[in-house]
Amino acid sequence: MSSNVGLSTPRGSGTSGYVQRNLSYLKPRDDDRHRNGPPKDFDAPKHRPRQPDKEILEHDRRREVEVKVFELQDKLEDEGVDEEEIERQTSALREMLLEGGMNNPDAKRRNFKPHEVHELAQAKIEESERLRRALGIREDYQEGSHWQRQQEKTREL
Repeated sequence: MSSNVGLSTPRGSGTSGYVQRNLSYLKPRDDDRHRNGPPKDFDAPKHRPRQPDKEILEHDRRREVEVKVFELQDKLEDEGVDEEEIERQTSALREMLLEGGMNNPDAKRRNFKPHEVHELAQAKIEESERLRRALGIREDYQEGSHWQRQQEKTREL
């Protein structure tokens, strides 16, 4: 071996002696964010929550409706109900769920799976809106505006 790297001899090691670099090693980052004080874009607009895609939300809602309809259809087929009755009952259930049965506010979910980012974003926006109304915060409130007013007062003095 050259440059004192690896085994001096591969005998008895159960390997060929070939040396590779570790591709899974993550190099530490040079993180200057915390050492140099506040970031330069401190006065830039604050974080805005990610807006959910309405089409994806509607697709997921319709998919949940179809899952419930299919479960009913499967149950009725197992019971031996005739095709026309199955079609009538599944159509009635689909109609009821699409009209508003799935939008029941009492049926809101709290636990989201990691891949349900749009549902999570929608829930976060609704939660933020409820909190804003509960605390009596105006819609046009800008975060940090209190400190800006204090700075203006000190400049006047």
